[in-house]
Amino acid sequence: MHGTPHIVSDVMTRTVVALGRQATFKDIVKTMQRWNVSAMPVLEGDSRVIGVVSEADLLPKEEFRDGDPDRYTQLRRLADLVKAGAVTAEELMSAPALTVPADASLGQAARIMALHKVKRLPVVDDEGELQGIVSRSDLLTVFLRDDEDIAEEVRRGIVAPLFPAPLDPIRVEVHEGVVTLTGTIADTSLVPVTTRMVRTVAGVVDVDCALVSPRRRPDLDPDLPDAGTRTQPSGVGGES
Repeated sequence: MHGTPHIVSDVMTRTVVALGRQATFKDIVKTMQRWNVSAMPVLEGDSRVIGVVSEADLLPKEEFRDGDPDRYTQLRRLADLVKAGAVTAEELMSAPALTVPADASLGQAARIMALHKVKRLPVVDDEGELQGIVSRSDLLTVFLRDDEDIAEEVRRGIVAPLFPAPLDPIRVEVHEGVVTLTGTIADTSLVPVTTRMVRTVAGVVDVDCALVSPRRRPDLDPDLPDAGTRTQPSGVGGES
């Protein structure tokens, strides 16, 4: 993979099939079939995203085609029943559109998709104008990144700033996206911080942080009592 993908614009598809408000039901189905897509943004004018039409928005028309649902279904599925009678993109679309900024991180896009259970998101600029579309598979391309590319970013961007003078050289090895850190450091309280930071690097699958503190020397405290000296138990005073 060339370069390091960090934000949505690094992985999004820039050529997007979109719909106008008045696109008809049959035109929507035909367009989905022709371009092999399951959802399309709906635009106001040439580029402002106002909604999204997906296969899920179209299916109620077939589901409720054979007859009227019972009262319970009418109450529970009111929104779907409305879409069953819709004939244009404006009537069918889910609005407002669920979108993501072009400069959002890949993690942010993934969280939005997971939270709302969607497979793709229109990518927009500050004015809400369409810039591209990002899918689940686009987000996963980050894991095609070369192991050595990941290792070099960890060395330069994390290990060098956090441990400018390690007690032993810190080794960074990456295999199949799993990062292993080994070496001796003075302050092991930085281990959790290091692990969290490495996990944020694009393409990292897992982290094994095996950084350790130097071996402690035996306690040579000269103030310890001699072996033959008896000490009076705490809390006992006076002579017997």
